[in-house]
Amino acid sequence: MPIYTRVLAEASYGEVAELYSYIALILIVLTYGMETSFFRFAKSTRESKKVFGTAFISIFVSSIFFLLIIAFYKQGIADIIQYAAKPEYIVYVGLILFFDSINTIPYANLRLEDRAKRFVAIRLTGIFSNLGLNLLFILFIPFLISRYGDNSIVQWISKYYDADNKIDYIFISNVISSGLQTLMFVPEWLRLRFTFDFSLWKKMMVYALPLLIFGLAGAVNEVIDRVLLKYLLPENIAMAQVGIYAAVYKVSIIMTIIIQAYRYAAEPFFFAQEKHKDAKLMYANMMKYFVMVMSIVFLSTMLYMDIVIYFVGERFRSGAPVIPILLMANLFLGIYYNLSVWYKLTDKTKFGAYISIFGALITLSLNFYWIPRIGYTGSAWATFICYASMTIVSFLIGRKYYPIPYDLKRILSYLGLAVLLYFASLQLQIDSQIIRLSVNTLILLGYMAVLFMFEKKNFLPKVNK
Repeated sequence: MPIYTRVLAEASYGEVAELYSYIALILIVLTYGMETSFFRFAKSTRESKKVFGTAFISIFVSSIFFLLIIAFYKQGIADIIQYAAKPEYIVYVGLILFFDSINTIPYANLRLEDRAKRFVAIRLTGIFSNLGLNLLFILFIPFLISRYGDNSIVQWISKYYDADNKIDYIFISNVISSGLQTLMFVPEWLRLRFTFDFSLWKKMMVYALPLLIFGLAGAVNEVIDRVLLKYLLPENIAMAQVGIYAAVYKVSIIMTIIIQAYRYAAEPFFFAQEKHKDAKLMYANMMKYFVMVMSIVFLSTMLYMDIVIYFVGERFRSGAPVIPILLMANLFLGIYYNLSVWYKLTDKTKFGAYISIFGALITLSLNFYWIPRIGYTGSAWATFICYASMTIVSFLIGRKYYPIPYDLKRILSYLGLAVLLYFASLQLQIDSQIIRLSVNTLILLGYMAVLFMFEKKNFLPKVNK
């Protein structure tokens, strides 16, 4: 993000953001809830290898068909989404989706087996290879050409390097990194049996298909605003607005990373603890501590916004006012993920689909109404209202089918106090950045002290008398 928003124009980054929005949507379709279904059936049967083989082969075959469609119809697809001059973008997107989809079940299996080191090793390989290739293509090669253009080797490199199409190299880097992760899973494929059980597959699909709707509606809630901005704003400003909105959305990356890490660990944990006598109390405590951590992240980000905003290039910082809205929206999304335990454990995944569709309808209707009037600010508010509404509905329905004793008084108090302290910090008119950040640090420490004071009996070791 710091690289893209300093090298690319707002409209160019808007193209990157839009195409990655399509990737998020289509990846849900290509995995069609099979990841969660894998966790459910691998825990309920002794033949986990058969479950792995069935799930993996299913996704692999469907992904091959998808890749063939991309290969034969790339130009038509490019025409439809207004990239007629760049059909290669469609190919890049197709390859990224292919590799990421077939990696889903191997990654899920590592989580199921609690092989965190192996999981992290493969993930970090993908992350750092992607980062390294971006640095190479976006910064290092242009530097070599501008600084050492007379060198024969650099001249040879410049023949094949297209400085006017940096977006291509962003996607090429991702294709290579995703493919590298797939190669690293080869030992896992050799270790596990590739047995396809059609009867088991049908059961897994019955469980998974509502999750497909749930996931697709969730992806609509998360990324459709960047697509709609392109079509609902005037053409001369649309892509630039997409780029600015996508950039400031990324400021919530710390919260997003923690939520994603939590999801990786929590979902298999939910199923593993299902039979434990204190499972519901455990889930309730998980929710409380999750909100505490996320409230600290929210407050830290907003109190240190003077520093955090440098994460994006100067041309993109006009979107900063929507950052607190997006942070709070993501916090509610994390709460919703915690609440989802009730319909996953009771096999009532259809409710997950219903709630997500409800959220998608809110997202779409509010975006269609607000974008032409207030631009991406409307998208930010639509995201917040969507996730907050889904959270409330899921909580109310969950109380009937799988009541969990959440400590609502403390959860709402901690959340409310964090928001109150943020608004209080805005009232402090301090010109000196150093003094302002120092005061904000005291506010943050004060908030953490309050949390510790109320929760210290759970943090401090118990002493046997």
